[in-house]
Amino acid sequence: MARATSVSSRPSATTLHRVVLPLEADPEVLALYIDGDTWGVVEGKAIRLTNNNHVEDVLGRQKLRVRAGSDISFASYFNAFPAAYWQRWTSIPAVTLTIRTSGVGTVLLYRSNARGVVQRIDSASLTKKAEVTTFELPLTNFIDGGWYWFDLIAGTDDLIFDGAEYTTTHTPNRTGKATVGITTFNRPDYCVEVVRMLADEQGIETAIDAICVVDQGTDRVTDQPTYASVAKKLGPRLKHIAQPNLGGSGGFSRGMIEALARKDSDFVLLLDDDVIVEPEGVMRAVAFGRYAHEPTIVGGHMFDMYDRAQIHSYSEKVDRNKFFWGPKVESQFRHNFQDSNLRQTPWLHERADVDFNGWWMSLIPLDIVREIGLSLPVFIKWDDAEYSLRASDHGYATVSFPGAAVWHVSWQDKDDYKDWQAYFHGRNRWVAALLHSPHRKGGFFVWDSFQLSVKHLFKMQYFTDELYSWALTDVLAGPDSLHPLMPTRLGDIRAAAQNFPEMTVLRRSSDLPEPLINVNDVQKYSRLSRAKLALWLIKNARRHFFAARKANVGERPQISLTAVQASWWALAAYDSALVSTADGSGKQHYRRSAKEFNRRLRASMRAHLKLRRNWASMSAAYRAALPTITSVEAWKRTIGIK
Repeated sequence: MARATSVSSRPSATTLHRVVLPLEADPEVLALYIDGDTWGVVEGKAIRLTNNNHVEDVLGRQKLRVRAGSDISFASYFNAFPAAYWQRWTSIPAVTLTIRTSGVGTVLLYRSNARGVVQRIDSASLTKKAEVTTFELPLTNFIDGGWYWFDLIAGTDDLIFDGAEYTTTHTPNRTGKATVGITTFNRPDYCVEVVRMLADEQGIETAIDAICVVDQGTDRVTDQPTYASVAKKLGPRLKHIAQPNLGGSGGFSRGMIEALARKDSDFVLLLDDDVIVEPEGVMRAVAFGRYAHEPTIVGGHMFDMYDRAQIHSYSEKVDRNKFFWGPKVESQFRHNFQDSNLRQTPWLHERADVDFNGWWMSLIPLDIVREIGLSLPVFIKWDDAEYSLRASDHGYATVSFPGAAVWHVSWQDKDDYKDWQAYFHGRNRWVAALLHSPHRKGGFFVWDSFQLSVKHLFKMQYFTDELYSWALTDVLAGPDSLHPLMPTRLGDIRAAAQNFPEMTVLRRSSDLPEPLINVNDVQKYSRLSRAKLALWLIKNARRHFFAARKANVGERPQISLTAVQASWWALAAYDSALVSTADGSGKQHYRRSAKEFNRRLRASMRAHLKLRRNWASMSAAYRAALPTITSVEAWKRTIGIK
């Protein structure tokens, strides 16, 4: 299976996957590229015994020193070859792995199966100063899962790794490049850095036709001091477009429109502005898209920008019964590759099929765009999930592709389910459910939505409930209201927030009032059994229908809670509370109002009952309007393109 060759004798081939090293000297990130650690097992759990990953051994983008007498494995997120995905979604029968080294040592070749069982399948001795070793790797036994990778073992002297590629001579189904559509709003420094990283990557021109920056802010990308040098490097391949703020869906739809007009583009790559991108992942995604049997949406994973080895979610699903997104397997949520790398994590070897991929990085074939249209006109939230569900209805799959990823700020430090974004979370979820729920009257969805509204009322989050009320009203107004609301709804929401005192965040510690109750004297609610919690909830739910004691809703809150402590069942026990924001920047003072609770509860019940009662007709109306409201013509009118 293995043989040594000279570079000149290698046949012409297409590179699918380069083995690369990180662009920055960050030991946390290094675990995503190599695994030099020695591991053991204690009480059934993988434990790191020694750490042999050294950032100083990274000598270049494709160059690594393996220290004398040590070994390095490329069984890592970015450098193992995801054979299962290539076998399932393409017709490539085999790939060629070519490894370049300098020095004496050994190459060990491995594969895994869907159960995470690791098998050593070949090896080669490295005996020359400079050597090229190749392996022919069939893609025939990976239908449910599995990877290929190799390890390098140095002899008595250092061994230098000079690069490796997985290639094929198979003919692709598509040959075009991708137009990158980056949507930005007042993050010009982040945005220019994303463009620079792409521009600086060697070979990126084989995958990228153009980069379109859709600038919807007042702080323009073009005003950044580094923009001119990046623009000079990219030349006509970089296009800056200024347009009104129409959110992510407006910016990404503009990127789709631009891509459709380019003759050398077969794909549009949607990319967030505030990410750190691995350019090799972009090239891999394009290669995978070219070879896919059918046009396929190819998504990249999201890692935590502030915990760099931790992935947000390996695979995402939409629960069709209550119509809510989330990780496909809860136990796989926020996995840290420093704690357990590829060799130590059996579930990573099973192919993970998904319902959608976030638009922090998503490659969409233009054939799909031409058939199903652009994004829903929903500003932000649910545009990515709905698009994949719509594509699935037309027979097109979405793949979250291992080895293609960005780093993005985690959702853990955001309050977007209760701040201004709550409107878009609620409205767009309802729109997506009306479009794609397979259940009569939405299944469990309407009841789940009502429960969520009640929880916000128990938490005294009346502004959030106000936004939910607006959202339901706008949904019931029908699909024709979506485009007209795009330019104005955010301004309406921000103006409304001024009428709700709890939306003021107290950021100075000197402004925080002393609570009436010491939090250390309070029972830990999360430890109550379900039965006790039900009884406790019945007791505390009743009190929300009656007026609070004046002393409890004055300047001093009853209690001060952290963001973690402030569950809906905990807050339901109080008339007021000081609650930390998710990002820890301050606290908000919530006060209970029986008048608001009763009025809002009745309104929520009426609206949800109306939605359920009219589900069939509303669903039919939204589905009938979908081709029109997602059309290029409709979006051009909203954006203002002549």
